[in-house]
Amino acid sequence: MTRIATRKVLALLAAGLVTCSQADAATMKLSLDDALKMAHERNSMLKAARAKIDQADARIEQTRQGFLPKVTLSETVLETNDPGAVLVSKLQQESVYYNMATGDMGDFTLKNLNHPGAITDFQTSLQVMQPIFNKDASIGRSMARSARKAQGFMTDRAVETIDLNVKKAYYGLILAKKNLDATEQSIRIMQGYSSEAARGYAAGLVTKSDKLSTEVRLAELRDQKLQIQDAIRNAEDALRTMLALGPGDTVQPVGDLTVDAKFAASKASAEGRSDLKALAAFQEVTGYQHDMARAQYMPRVNAFAQQNWHDNSIFGTEGSSWTIGLNVQWNIFDGMATKGKVEETRAQAMEARYNYEAAKQQSDMEIDVARRTLVTSRERIAVAGKSLEAAKVSFDFIGEQFRTGMAMSFELLMREQAWTWAKMRLNQAKYDYCIARSELEYYSAH
Repeated sequence: MTRIATRKVLALLAAGLVTCSQADAATMKLSLDDALKMAHERNSMLKAARAKIDQADARIEQTRQGFLPKVTLSETVLETNDPGAVLVSKLQQESVYYNMATGDMGDFTLKNLNHPGAITDFQTSLQVMQPIFNKDASIGRSMARSARKAQGFMTDRAVETIDLNVKKAYYGLILAKKNLDATEQSIRIMQGYSSEAARGYAAGLVTKSDKLSTEVRLAELRDQKLQIQDAIRNAEDALRTMLALGPGDTVQPVGDLTVDAKFAASKASAEGRSDLKALAAFQEVTGYQHDMARAQYMPRVNAFAQQNWHDNSIFGTEGSSWTIGLNVQWNIFDGMATKGKVEETRAQAMEARYNYEAAKQQSDMEIDVARRTLVTSRERIAVAGKSLEAAKVSFDFIGEQFRTGMAMSFELLMREQAWTWAKMRLNQAKYDYCIARSELEYYSAH
C-alpha cells in the first residue's frame, strides 16, 4: 500500500471514530418535569434507597422463623472400634448378633465386648424444631415492620432531596445561560463603542486613556464570560450526574426562571413531612428494641421431634428410631448483660425522641427562612426590574451623547456597568425566587 493510500485509510478511520463519538453523545431538550422524571428512573442514589426497602422486606421475612418450624436433614458417618460406641452403633443398626437356640453369645462374649472390630455407622437424621413461646421473636417482627415503614419514608425523602438538587442544577443552568446572554449582549455593544473610541482616538477627538478604558471594560466582560461558561459546565455536570447521563450528553433546559403570580407561602407546614415520619417510625423501632431487651427475662419454649436412621451404608434405613421433646430455657442470671441491654435500649429510645424533637424544631426554622427568602426575592424582582428599565434608558442616552462627543468614556462605562449589573441582579433575583420556592416545598409536607 502506498503512503498516499495509507493516509486516506487513516483519514477515513478517524472520520468514522468522530462520527461514532458524535452519535454516542446527545443534546437533550428537557423541561423540569422531564428532568425530574428521568432522575426518578435513573438516579443511582434512588436505586440504592429502593434496594434498602427490599432489604427491610427481607428482614421482615426473616422474622417468620420465630413462629414457623425449622426442619434440618443431616448425614453423619463415623468409624470406630470403641467398645461402647460399637455396641451402641450395632444396637442402633439392629445388627447385634445373639443366638439363644445354640447358646452362641455372639457380640456379647467378653472378647467381642472388650475388643470389637471397627464398625462404620451412617446416621441419617431428620429434625423438626417448633417454637412454642418466644416473646422477643414476636416483638422483633413488629420492630422489623416499623423499620420497613421508616425506610419507606426515608426513600420518599431521598426522592424529594434528589428533586431539590435537580431543580437547583436546572435553575442554575438557566441562570448561567441567561447571564451569558446578558454578558454577550454587553460585549457586542461595548465592542461598537470601543471601535468608535478607536476611531475618535485616531482622529484626535478622544484621549488614549479614554480609548484604553473601553478596552479594559471589554476585557472585564470577557473574563466574566469565561467564569459564566464554567458555571454552565458545572451545572451541566451536576445534571448529568443526577440523571445518570453519559459524559458527552448535553442538557438543554427548555424552561425559564418563572415567577408565580401567587404562591401561598403562609400555608407551609412541616407536619407530616416524610423525614419526620421516618424519625417517628424510628421511635417505634427503639421502643420495640427496649421491649425485646426486657423479653430476655422471660422463658423460651420450643418443641422438637427427631427421626434417626442408622445403617452401614449412606442414607440407609435399617435402624430406625424417633425422639420428641420440649425444651424450656430461662435466663436466670447472665452477668448483668440483659440489665445493661435494657438500660441501653431505654437510652436509645430517649435519643430517638430527642432527635425527632430537634428535627421538628429545625424544620420549622427552615420553613421560616425559605418563606422569608421567597417573599424577599419577589420584592427584589420588582426592584431589579425597575432598576433595569432605568439603567437601560440611562445607558442609551449616554450612548447617544458619547457618539456625538458630548459624554466622556467614564460616563459611558458607568452606565454600561449599571445596566449589565441590573440584568444580572434581575436574573439572580428570579433564580433565588425559584430556589426559595423549591426549598419551601422541600421543607414543607406536600
